[in-house]
Amino acid sequence: MPQATYSCLSRASVFITGGGSGIGAALTEGFLRQGARVAFVQRSDASAFVDQMETATGNRPLFIACDITNTDALQAAIAQAGAAHGPVTTLVNNAANDKRHSTAQVDDAFYTQMMDINFKPYFFAAQAVVAGMKAAGGGSIINFSSISYMMGNAGYPLYTAANSAINGLTRSLAREFGPDRIRVNALAPGWVLTQKQKDMWVTPEGLAAHLARQCLQDSLSPDDIVGGVLFLASSSSKMMTGQALVIDGGVAVTG
Repeated sequence: MPQATYSCLSRASVFITGGGSGIGAALTEGFLRQGARVAFVQRSDASAFVDQMETATGNRPLFIACDITNTDALQAAIAQAGAAHGPVTTLVNNAANDKRHSTAQVDDAFYTQMMDINFKPYFFAAQAVVAGMKAAGGGSIINFSSISYMMGNAGYPLYTAANSAINGLTRSLAREFGPDRIRVNALAPGWVLTQKQKDMWVTPEGLAAHLARQCLQDSLSPDDIVGGVLFLASSSSKMMTGQALVIDGGVAVTG
């Protein structure tokens, strides 16, 4: 489905974590089609994806190989993106790991690993973009969360805890950065059927049970999330901050 066009995103400097696969790849393409200058990071090689995007959109993204659990490397990647495209004015904290685990299985090393992926980079990426956003007169930070913590899902307690923490972080940063016209919002998707989800977690029974909880009975794809992110990045949402936008087909009820 074609996305709305936001002229304010043309030539905007956008930085996406995990922007070469899953939801992140759809976001990269969505911003490229708006004419934005997109930089993204991930650990695995995304050179083929970069070539594919240039062919498909006529707009080549900047891929920076980076382990986002390494704060120095993450902030250096943001600086590199700023040098190439101008100060980052849209940050999308998207990368996460929803590895299944029980409480009994968690040791100190696994706890640190999960928080290093699912929470720490959100804070330090936001920290790294603030000065540039202030200089630019404002910006938008979009933190991916999940409805998993709203539902109280079992099976990955550290992941749900991190997602709840992201919501609190979003509200606090929105208050702190608001005077500089930096907006900070969260986006909580439902169960989006990325290839990883299909390969690792989706079963016919589990999917049927989840769809039964949705008001809308269609499964979610990565493309279903793009429009909400573009909206939050654009001036159309210029007075929206500290909020959590849910795109889940109608599972969680907010308000």
